[in-house]
Amino acid sequence: MNGATINLLYFARVAELVGKRAEAWPLDGEATGAQLLAALGERYPQLAPASRLKLAINQTHAKPSAPIRAGDEVAVFEPVTGG
Repeated sequence: MNGATINLLYFARVAELVGKRAEAWPLDGEATGAQLLAALGERYPQLAPASRLKLAINQTHAKPSAPIRAGDEVAVFEPVTGG
C-alpha cells in the first residue's frame, strides 16, 4: 500500500448507517465504482445491498463501471425517488 486514498462522502441515510459523513479510503491504483460498492458492503454490512447505492465521482454522477483513482472525491448516496 502506498498510502493513496480517495475521499468518501456519505449522504442522508447512508451517513446514518455508517455513522459518519466522510472518511479517507485507501486505494492502490484504480478501482471501479462497482468494486468500491462491494468493498463498502463488506466493511458496512448494514448498507446491504450496497450495489443499489449510487456514486458521484468528483461531483459527477457515475456508473458502476466508472474508474476511481487515488485523490478522487466519491459521494455515496441512495437512489432518489420522486413523486
